[in-house]
Amino acid sequence: MATIERFEDIEAWQTARGLTQLVYSLSNRGSFAQDWGLRDQMRRAAVSILSNIAEGFESRTQSLFIDYLGRAKGSAGELRAQAYVALDAGYLTTVEFEQVFDQVDKCSRQLSRFIQYLKALER
Repeated sequence: MATIERFEDIEAWQTARGLTQLVYSLSNRGSFAQDWGLRDQMRRAAVSILSNIAEGFESRTQSLFIDYLGRAKGSAGELRAQAYVALDAGYLTTVEFEQVFDQVDKCSRQLSRFIQYLKALER
């Protein structure tokens, strides 16, 4: 694995950034934009993913970094659940839901693999 010098180099962060852009774009339309609670909660969850990756990378220790990655993964689960709510409320089409779901699932898998990799380095 290449050396990561900045959090922007982390694949999961790059995926989370694209996911955040997608969530903002989709939640800025029609009746979705008027559902302040769900819209804002989904945006916060998306932002939380990339923010926790960045904050963890800049933390003092590798164990703290792993903890922050776990928090990012938790936010990914939260966002995935909220996408179902947006679908069920009619704010997302099936195609849009699948876009969000696929991106958040990809990010979650990337985080899992990265956490496993970092834990293996600690042994």
